[in-house]
Amino acid sequence: MKKNTLVRVAVAQAAPVLFNKEATIGRTLEWIERAYNDGAKLVMFPEAFIPAYPRELSFGCKVGSRSDEGREVWLAFFDNAVEIPGPEVKALQEASRKYGVYLSIGVVEKQSGTLYCSQLMFSPEGKLLGKHRKIKPTASERIIWGEGDGTTLTTYETEIGKIGGLICWENYMPLARVAMYQKGVQIYLAPTADHRQTWQITLQHIAIEGGCYVLGCNQYVTKSMYPEHIRSLEKLEGSHEVICHGGSVIVDPFGVIVSGPLWDKEGLLVADLDPKCIIKRKMDLDVVGHYSRPDIFEFRVIGQPEMVANGKSS
Repeated sequence: MKKNTLVRVAVAQAAPVLFNKEATIGRTLEWIERAYNDGAKLVMFPEAFIPAYPRELSFGCKVGSRSDEGREVWLAFFDNAVEIPGPEVKALQEASRKYGVYLSIGVVEKQSGTLYCSQLMFSPEGKLLGKHRKIKPTASERIIWGEGDGTTLTTYETEIGKIGGLICWENYMPLARVAMYQKGVQIYLAPTADHRQTWQITLQHIAIEGGCYVLGCNQYVTKSMYPEHIRSLEKLEGSHEVICHGGSVIVDPFGVIVSGPLWDKEGLLVADLDPKCIIKRKMDLDVVGHYSRPDIFEFRVIGQPEMVANGKSS
């Protein structure tokens, strides 16, 4: 990050068109344009935004059995997942290039017969910089998503700073966070489906621990947004209408919330990030620098270059 240049970022707390990847792409482009008009250089979308985070769906699974109805829901979910490369990725590339923004967006990625919860990163030139596959799906997510192998735990060196992060409850994995800190993350992206108020505490902790800006992004979703045939197959009647309340937020390196949290509606959070705030925070806490003890603790990520305490390859 350039020391004396503020970086404007935008977090889109939006709802996809559930189980419809083509329509969700259209909605995504509208939010990108809105963020661009607000001057954002980085636009972030939630976990599994395309085609949806399947909250409250069981896919007909019980221990030892699966139902025909659940397989029909799975088929609809699989059909609307994103292939890389593919037309949806191309549309996102064109949008990031058109508006000249960095774009981070959660997708359900399909490869062969397996789905992954992935976060894609695009450059202002329209290049797919990379993807991160969630390395540990949580609880019933393991029914639908495979595990990433850890090779995508990375940061992106850009003119607006080092961008990286983890997906949802990966952020509760201490060593995964250390991997991000060692790579020098400055703008930490935490897309999620967690809409508990305790999630903001988690993001504040990460901001303080990592000495970085943290962008938390969630969806706002109601039960009626599901297609009628999905609601029927899953028997969703009787649950609360709002099934994801949001809670998106932007936190500075001192743990101070500078935008949000946003609850119970769609909206765009915008904030100007000050690189000097990161430097000031490192004065009293740098967990991979002067606040580390490499003579006591060792850490490495399998399949990646070994790192030392200051974040450089050994």
